[in-house]
Amino acid sequence: MENTYKPYLMRIERAIDEAPGVKTFRLAFANDDDRARFSFKTGQFGEYSVFGEGESTFCIASSPTRDGYIECTFRQAGRVTSALARKEEGDTIGFRGPYGNIFPIEAWTGKNLLFVAGGIALPPLRSVIWNALDLRSNFKDITVLYGARSVADLVYKQELDEWGKRSDMKLVTTVDPGGETADWKGSVGFVPAVLEKMAPSPENTIAIVCGPPVMIKYTFPVLEKFNFTPDQIFTTLENRMKCGVGKCGRCTVGPVYVCKDGPVFTYRQLQSLPAEY
Repeated sequence: MENTYKPYLMRIERAIDEAPGVKTFRLAFANDDDRARFSFKTGQFGEYSVFGEGESTFCIASSPTRDGYIECTFRQAGRVTSALARKEEGDTIGFRGPYGNIFPIEAWTGKNLLFVAGGIALPPLRSVIWNALDLRSNFKDITVLYGARSVADLVYKQELDEWGKRSDMKLVTTVDPGGETADWKGSVGFVPAVLEKMAPSPENTIAIVCGPPVMIKYTFPVLEKFNFTPDQIFTTLENRMKCGVGKCGRCTVGPVYVCKDGPVFTYRQLQSLPAEY
């Protein structure tokens, strides 16, 4: 029987400083057989480990359309993520996964996609955004609204620059009041307020939202104001998980195990859960 808790050995091919305390790793499989049999879909997550320190849960931030590697982005916040942050290119870490359900991107063929993200919550949506862009002919309009506390806190700055120059998508970036710099050319304002000014149409559109709880709390009503139904709104609750396989119970919300029943949920599904989510 395969050991659920045995990680793949992953070599750090690239380490990028994204923002203060935030890093992205590109990880390659140390074993060719592991690489050959591994697959995942957008929305799934994994457990990233530093041997002797423990493991931490976050999404696979790269798209399944990009073969041969996975990427993760994390904020240095505790023991394990601090140990990860000390790792350098060429070092080996552990990864187990993929776990969880997926964003049903195949069911969105022929639809408009509206992505709304805040701060360090762009990585879960980055996987979906690149998945959609790599299959661009499958979708209609693609719009990304992304905000952070300050210009320095924006992640994937190089990719944001690339997305902003593309003619087949629309990117709106914003920072909180006081977070702008003298040369900032984006919007200034909180994400829900900027979204309201954008006045998005719900017609044939899927909204994918991820951000701090307070951002999500005020974003859902804006989408409802513009007549998005709860079935048109998707989000991910990956920040609630620990073991990844439904054993520790930390991710339970009412009857739901986020790691097994999620982390992707529609707003309609969330409405049936206790307010603690």
